[in-house]
Amino acid sequence: MTGIALPGGEYTLREPVTWERPAGPPRSRIVYAAAHVVADPLGDNTPGSPAAVDWEATLRFRRHLWSHGLRVADAMDTAQRNMGLDWAATSELIRRSAAEAAGFGDPATLVACGAGTDHAPDAATLDEVVAAYTEQIETVRQAGAGVIVMASRQLARIAEGPEDYHAVYGKLLSAADRPVILHWLGEMFDPQLAGYWGSRDVAEATESFLALIREYAPAVDGVKVSLLDAEHEIGLRSALPEGVRLYTGDDFNYPSLIASGSHALLGIFDAIAPAAAAALAALDAGDLDRYDEIMAPTVPLSRKIFETPTYNYKTGIVFLAWLNGHQDAFAMVNGAQSARSIAHLAEVFRLADRAGLLSDPELAVHRMRSLLAVNGL
Repeated sequence: MTGIALPGGEYTLREPVTWERPAGPPRSRIVYAAAHVVADPLGDNTPGSPAAVDWEATLRFRRHLWSHGLRVADAMDTAQRNMGLDWAATSELIRRSAAEAAGFGDPATLVACGAGTDHAPDAATLDEVVAAYTEQIETVRQAGAGVIVMASRQLARIAEGPEDYHAVYGKLLSAADRPVILHWLGEMFDPQLAGYWGSRDVAEATESFLALIREYAPAVDGVKVSLLDAEHEIGLRSALPEGVRLYTGDDFNYPSLIASGSHALLGIFDAIAPAAAAALAALDAGDLDRYDEIMAPTVPLSRKIFETPTYNYKTGIVFLAWLNGHQDAFAMVNGAQSARSIAHLAEVFRLADRAGLLSDPELAVHRMRSLLAVNGL
C-alpha cells in the first residue's frame, strides 16, 4: 500500500476502488452535479482579473459527469459565480457546455445553467434587476440548456420586503417558455444573500417562497434549497405543490434527504460522482444497505470541504479534481486555490481516500507531495 507523510502524521492509503459506471441515469431521482470550471494555469487568474478558463479541460470534466449518468448544473456557485467567474466567461461556459451536451443527448435535459444578475452589479431598481435576469435567461435559452434562476445579490440589496421578490420573480416566471428551477442559496454560501425572500426569519421567508411557487407552479420545475438544514428541507418538500420537485442542495445531509425523497443538485457530486452514481444505482435497485454503505464515508469528506467559511468549498472541489487527474494544475480563477490551508487540504486528501475517491493513488500521492513541498513540508 502507498504511504505519505501528511501534516498530523504518516498516512497509508487504502486499495483503490473501481466504481462501476451505471448503464444510464438514475431512475428514481433526478440528479445534477454542480460543476466547477478549470482555470488556465498560464492565464492571469489573479484576484480581480478576468477569468481565464481551460475550456478543453472544463468540457472534459463535464463529459466525466455525464458518463456517470449525472446531469450537469453549470454556471452556478460551484463554477465560482460571484467569486471570480465574470459574465464574459460565464456566457461562453453556458454556450460551450450546452453544445457539448448535444453529443450525449438533449442539452435541455443534460445541462441546466444558472441565470442571475451578476453582470449588472449597479442595478438599483426592480426593473433593472428584471432586465438583468432576462438577459441571462435568454442567453441560457438560446444555448438550449435548462434554466436555473439564481439568487440575486442586487435584488437582496434593494428589496424592501416579500412583495419586491414576488414582483421580480413573478415577471420572470410569467415569461418562462418552459419550467425553471429556482435556487434559494443560504447566507452561509453567500453572506450578501441574507434575508432572501424578504425576511431573515427562515419560517417567514419560507412562507414567502411558497406563496410565489404556488402562484406560478406550472412555471416551476423545482426548487434547489441550499440552507444546510435537513428538517427545514423535509418540511418545505412536503409543502410544495404537486409536480414541483425539491432538489437538495444540502451538502451535509444529502444521503438521507435523497433516500427520503429529495432529488439532488449538489456541488459535492462534482467530487464524488463515481461513488454517487453507484449509490444511486443501488437506490434504484431498492438496496438501501448498499446505498448507505457507499454514501456514508462521503459525508465526512463533504462536511470537511464545506466547513466554515462554506463559500470556500470550491477550493476542495478543484483540489480533488486535480488529485484525480481531471486537470493538470491546482489553479482556480480569482486565485481561489489559496482559500484553504494546507492542513485542510491534507484532511480532504485523507477523507477522499477513505471514501474510495482517489482513483489513481500513485498520481494522487505524487501531486500531494508536490503541494506539500511547495508549502515547505
